[in-house]
Amino acid sequence: MAATQDWMALATPDAEWEQVVRDKMGGKAPDLGVFTDIASLRKFMGDAKLAMGAQMGPKIEGIKEEDHQVPMRDGSDITCRVYSPEKPPSNGSPLVVMFHGGGWCIGGLENEEPHCRLMTSKLGVTAVSVDYRLAPEHQFPVAVHDCHDATKWAAANASSLGADPSKGFIIGGTSAGGNIAAVLAHLCRDETMTPPLTGCLLIIPAFCYHKFVPEQYRKDYQSYEQNKNAPILTQKAVTLFSDNYIPDEEQRKDPLFSPLLWPTGHSNLPPSFFQICGQDLLRDEALIFERIMREEEKIKTKVELYPGQPHGFHGAVPTMKASEKFVKDTVDGVKWLLEQK
Repeated sequence: MAATQDWMALATPDAEWEQVVRDKMGGKAPDLGVFTDIASLRKFMGDAKLAMGAQMGPKIEGIKEEDHQVPMRDGSDITCRVYSPEKPPSNGSPLVVMFHGGGWCIGGLENEEPHCRLMTSKLGVTAVSVDYRLAPEHQFPVAVHDCHDATKWAAANASSLGADPSKGFIIGGTSAGGNIAAVLAHLCRDETMTPPLTGCLLIIPAFCYHKFVPEQYRKDYQSYEQNKNAPILTQKAVTLFSDNYIPDEEQRKDPLFSPLLWPTGHSNLPPSFFQICGQDLLRDEALIFERIMREEEKIKTKVELYPGQPHGFHGAVPTMKASEKFVKDTVDGVKWLLEQK
C-alpha cells in the first residue's frame, strides 16, 4: 500500500466528476451536510431515488425476488429481501448478506438492489438484503443487532432460501452498511459462528469515530480533515448521522460502532474486499484497517481505489463511466471473495 503522502494525493478531484458537477449540477456538488435534520434529508433522498430509478432500468431476467419477515431479538420483525437465481448453479448457490448505507439513518432495500441483482445474475449467489431499523427512531446498537440477527437467520434458513453457505458465505455493505459488516465479521468470529463467514465485502466503509483513532495511526489518518468539505459526505453530514444514531459521543468508542478498536484484535477475520474513494473523509480509516489485516494479520485482502472520487459517487451519478466501473468492481470483488474460500 502506498505511503501516506500518496494517500493524500488520491483526493485530487477526478476530471469526469468535475465535468458532471459543472455540466449537470450547475457547478455545485451535492452536500448531505446542508440538511439540519434526518426528516428533510430522507425526503430529499426519496425524491432523488425516484429520479434514479428511471436510470436503473428493469429487473434482470432469471432472478426470483421474495420478501421475508424476520424476527429480531426484541420481538420486532424486519424485512429481508432474498434474490435467488431461477436456475441455481449445479454445484450450489453461495450466500451473500448485504447491509445498505445511509449513515444508519436513511436508506432501505432499494439501495443494494443493483448489487444484489447483478451478483445473483452473474455469480449465481443467493443474496439477502437486510432492511434494518434506522435512527433516530432506533438508535445504536439496534442496527447492529438487526443485521446480526438477520445474518444468523439467513445462515439457519440457507437451505430453504436456496443457498449453500459451504460454497461461500459473504457479508457486506456500503458506507454505514460496510461499518456494520466489519463489526459482524468480528462478532461472528468471536462467537465461532457455524457455518463460518468466508468473505467480507467492504464498500466505502467506516471503521472508527475520528476522535478515537488510536495514536499509532494518527500520522496516517489525514483524510478526515483533508476531505472535510468534500462532495456528498462532509464533516457536517457525519455529525448529523452520528448525533442521531449514537448521541453520546463517549459511546462512539464502543467497538460495535468503531471496530478498529475491537478488544480481541483483528486476527482470523475472513478475506476482505475493499472499495475506497480518494476524495472521501473515510478513506484513511479504510486504508489503515486494510493494512492491519494484510500486514499484521496476514489476511487476504484486495483493494480497488477510486482516485478523486467522493464518497458514494457511484450512487449519486450512476451514469458516469467511473460509476459503471465501481459497480462492476463490486461484483468482481464478490467473485474474488468466493475464490478465496
